[in-house]
Amino acid sequence: MSARSKARKRALDILFQADVRGEDVALTLAAEARRAASEPAREASWLYAREIVDGVIDNAAAIDDAITAAAKGWTLVRMPAVDRALLRIGTWEIVYNDGVPAAVAIDEAVELAKEFSTDDSGAFVHGVLGRVARGGESAAGTTD
Repeated sequence: MSARSKARKRALDILFQADVRGEDVALTLAAEARRAASEPAREASWLYAREIVDGVIDNAAAIDDAITAAAKGWTLVRMPAVDRALLRIGTWEIVYNDGVPAAVAIDEAVELAKEFSTDDSGAFVHGVLGRVARGGESAAGTTD
């Protein structure tokens, strides 16, 4: 698994944990930063994970608006917490990180959804992020 893939998993853990616990993401990120300081071998994945989470924090409203617009028929609160976190990561990478091709961001999010969420989450995440990548145009399979 590449350092970036590990970083996405780490970012998922941070965003998911904050969401489920109802904590501020910045507090969860700070706790993870303290732990990461004692793991120099994982520095490469930590640096990108932090970049992702900081980007999601800095652009939270715009990211959530993009997801909501792309997930026709679904509200953020109705989505599983894992899917919500993955959509935030994927949307940040697609919209705010020019160094990651949209197809890579989508594929990585879909793989994590298949591993950590519901049976339908891979297709759901793919559809929503595909629509985000296309700027909100219609895509099949993202509604009820």
